[in-house]
Formats: sequence, structure tokens, C-alpha cells
Amino acid sequence: MKKIIISLIGICLVLLVFAVTYFKYQNDSDLTTIRIAEVTHSIFYAPMYVAIEKGFFEEEGIEIELILTPGADRVAAAVLSNDVEVGFAGPESAIYVYNGGEEDYLVTFAGLTKRDGQFIVSRSDIKNFELKDMVGKTVLAGRVGGMPLLNFQNALRNADINERDLTINTSIEFAALAGAFIGNNGDFVNLFEPLATKLEKEGFGFIVGSVGQLSGEVPYTCFYARKSFIENNEDLLIGFNNAIARGLKFVEENNAEEIANAILSQFPDTSLNDLITIINRYKEADSWLQNPFITEESFKNLQDIMIDAKQITTHVPFKTLINNLYKK
Repeated sequence: MKKIIISLIGICLVLLVFAVTYFKYQNDSDLTTIRIAEVTHSIFYAPMYVAIEKGFFEEEGIEIELILTPGADRVAAAVLSNDVEVGFAGPESAIYVYNGGEEDYLVTFAGLTKRDGQFIVSRSDIKNFELKDMVGKTVLAGRVGGMPLLNFQNALRNADINERDLTINTSIEFAALAGAFIGNNGDFVNLFEPLATKLEKEGFGFIVGSVGQLSGEVPYTCFYARKSFIENNEDLLIGFNNAIARGLKFVEENNAEEIANAILSQFPDTSLNDLITIINRYKEADSWLQNPFITEESFKNLQDIMIDAKQITTHVPFKTLINNLYKK
């Protein structure tokens, strides 16, 4: 009798495992996959990673697949070629596509960051750093027309510094900036985290300033998709925005340690202590939006910067290129 009972228990356990596996598969299969081309994998984007790791997207019926795609121009190309559904980069790339005459152009439907996330790394430890300390020096600052360079140029204008008074090296690919600086190119380099902290810890430089604090507020990193995709998937993207909104709320309401623990698996090569330090830097710089809504004023600020940098000649219509699927 005892053997029969043990056998029945064994059968029940097998059936239970099967049932759990089956229903998990069924639940997972109900999720809609959204492929996102992300311009870089940075702690700067902590609210999005919180939304992934905390299951906020899954609760909206969405599974996220992140595809690292260095360079906003490449992100835009990935969306236009239908390699991904959503691009995550600076909205300047969507403006370039629109001005290029693309019929099914890119429309931005959510924001995440509200200022530049780069930190200025110097070869020497400069106390009380000011942008005038760069005069006569060489800065590695990213490609022409991209958000990193546009915001750095705007920071120089804000400080009444003429670009001709320093050398801005724009010949190095975004993903190769840190390596070039380690290779003894330039006196300064502008880097996102965790690269800036990595270089500092390894003795290659010192973090002396924040480009974002020196440049001001713009819709710096946003989510966009083809106009037709948004028209055909509005409910799906409203759910997407809801998940992002919860991620933004989490980073606003929690301290750096709680945020770091939430996203630790996204950065396996970064220690928990370094994550906490970096998140505090971004908090102090007031880097993140409170919700995904993009204001007309901030979009105008971005276009003013682009016009000043002679990348565009006139403003494009806000309501044409911004479709806020999150309602404040």
C-alpha cells in the first residue's frame, strides 16, 4: 500500500511540474515581442531596465528584446528596414529621416531622459572644473549631427566659448571613444556610464563634469517607430508607455541602492557599489523624466540646438513627429 501511495505522489508531482511548465509556456506565448534597437547599453537608461527586470512590460503583455545598435543613425536605419519595431535613441535621427522625405517616417511616442547623460573625463584631475578649462585642448566628442556632440556644442555656447578655441575631434565612432582615449588620443573625452567610471577606476582619467547639467533640458533619449506601426499598434504602445512610466516612477521614488539591485543583472561587469555611485550621479544631474510625456517646449529646445549647429534650417512640426501615447 505504501508503494502505491508513493507512486501516486510521484505521478502527482510529475503532473504538477508539467502543468506549471505548460501554463508558463501558454502565458509567455501570449506576450507580444517588441524588438528595440538601443543606441547604447548604459546605466543612463536605468528606468527602462527597471521596467524590464521588474516585469512591468510583461504585465502589459509585452516581451522586450533589446538589440545593441551603436549610433542613432544605425538605430533609425534598423527601424526603417523593419529589423526592429522600436528605436531607442535621440529624436534628432527621426528629424533627419523626416527632412529626408521618407513617407513612412519615424514618430517619437515616448521619452525617457531629459538631458545629456555624458560625463566629461579629463586626463588630469581638475578641481572645480569649468568648460574654459578645455580651451586649447582636444576633446573626443562623437560624430557630427548626433545628440552627444550637439549637446556638448550647446554647453560651449551656454558658457560663451567659441568652438574654434578648442579642437573637437568628431572622427571617432561613438562606440570607440573610450578605446581611443585609452590609446592616448585627446585631452578630454565625453562618455556615458558605466564607461566613464570604468576609465576613472582603471586610472585613465578623472570625471570632472556633466554635459547634461551644462547643456540643459531636451528630449535626449526617446522611443520612436514608423508612423504606420504606431497607427496600427496604438494600444500595444500605450501599454509600452505605461511600463516605462512605472520604471520612471520607480527610479524617482527609490534610492540608488534599490535601483542598482533592480538592474544589476543588466550590468554583470559592473559591481553593485559602482552601480550605486553611477545612479547617484544621474540622480544628482536630474537626468530622467517624471513620465514619458514629451513637451513641445523641450522639442523646440532640441531643434534650436540643431539649428544653431547648422544641422537643420527650420523647425519641423511638433504634432507631426511627436505622438504622446502617455497622457499626463
